[in-house]
Amino acid sequence: MNRYAVILAAGKGTRMKSKLYKVLHPVCGKAMVQHVIDAVSKLNVDSIYTVIGHGAEKVKSQVGDASHYVLQEEQLGTGHAVMQAQEQLSEKSGTTLVLCGDTPLLTADTLEALIKQHEDENAAVTLLTAHADDPTGYGRVIRNDDGTVAKVVEHKDASEDEKLVQEINTGTYCFDNQLLFQALSQVSNDNSQGEYYLPDVIEILKREEHKVAAYQTIDFDETMGVNDRLALSRAEIIMKERINRQHMLNGVTIIDPANTYIDATVKIGQDTTLLPGTILKGQTEIGEDCYIGPFSEISNCQVGNNTKIRQSVLTDSEVGNEVQIGPYAHIRPHSALQDQVKIGNFVEVKKATFGEGSKASHLSYIGDAEVGSNVNLGCGSITVNYDGKNKYLTKIEDNVFVGCNSNLVAPVTIGKGAYIAAGSTVTEDVPGDALTIARARQVNKENYVSKLSHNKE
Repeated sequence: MNRYAVILAAGKGTRMKSKLYKVLHPVCGKAMVQHVIDAVSKLNVDSIYTVIGHGAEKVKSQVGDASHYVLQEEQLGTGHAVMQAQEQLSEKSGTTLVLCGDTPLLTADTLEALIKQHEDENAAVTLLTAHADDPTGYGRVIRNDDGTVAKVVEHKDASEDEKLVQEINTGTYCFDNQLLFQALSQVSNDNSQGEYYLPDVIEILKREEHKVAAYQTIDFDETMGVNDRLALSRAEIIMKERINRQHMLNGVTIIDPANTYIDATVKIGQDTTLLPGTILKGQTEIGEDCYIGPFSEISNCQVGNNTKIRQSVLTDSEVGNEVQIGPYAHIRPHSALQDQVKIGNFVEVKKATFGEGSKASHLSYIGDAEVGSNVNLGCGSITVNYDGKNKYLTKIEDNVFVGCNSNLVAPVTIGKGAYIAAGSTVTEDVPGDALTIARARQVNKENYVSKLSHNKE
């Protein structure tokens, strides 16, 4: 059977009180609508249509070619939103899943179970329902004695007995596609808001004696729609717990899951340990047997195996195997650290490569540099890369030793095996195997202090 999906993502989301379009607010590093698209993409669907309105171009930019798009120029309710896909879907047979772009916690497993029940029962519509401890404000699902759905009644219209029902309508549905659009043509906007409501389709199909079914998920939280910052925070917590749990089941040790933050897009190898305060963001990939944290933030980085990163910040960079970073190091974008490199405390690396086994153990800035293998950069080493207008490259070849408090003024090349004496300011290329001393000769003026005016009384 053909399957289609319509994702409702046209509302502005005024309750978010944000300049950012609602469905683009991130949950664990991924836009809400992207979570929905990704879940639906795991199903065997032929086409996905996202209904866009406010922020349409930004939604397209986020989702890309993972979906087709239809535009709801004027927001006139959920029924009106689905009608925007009429031209693309109304003549097709099959099943159409309709869900909202602000429900990032829905899983592919739940959606698949919903579709399966819908198709197994040959229903015209199947509602996704959930048990709510406090159903206030939700539409209630009223069932017949045999368990079939009798009706869905909104909270404001429910009787006192109906308000006691705790099975609620989540706003996610499966429809027989052709019956959906036939019923939508009969939906009226004769209500206080002047809008066309999708749930009205249920009553129309019921009146026409089509079967209305319901699938109840066991996880109420999964169905939560995010309409304000409070709900966004709650969704973040739930998603974080879900992500951390999955990593732990896959063999990652997380010492304090409540204080470890991992984006949905992050990958981590087995037997890696994450300490409290660790933040892993974006397209980060951590290898096996690593030791990360405490209080390290890693964004869009690839990290090899057996690497230790302590109290440091890394962004848009590559880190090899058996590398040691930190504490308090800063690896800025476009850096590459090969195997067995050591970047120690209070070292900043920017747009630089370090060859295998090289070290900058403390208090250094290495920017716009190519550092070879087995190089030792002493405490306070600095590549002077900026003249106020342009930035220049420093090349340090293999087996170089740079003494403490040395300034390498780019553009400059330090040849293989060279030694730079401590305190040198190097402005010219250094040949291989040379010793470079670039500092003023020491002069001692004996008895000078006793001649100072402030010592005379």
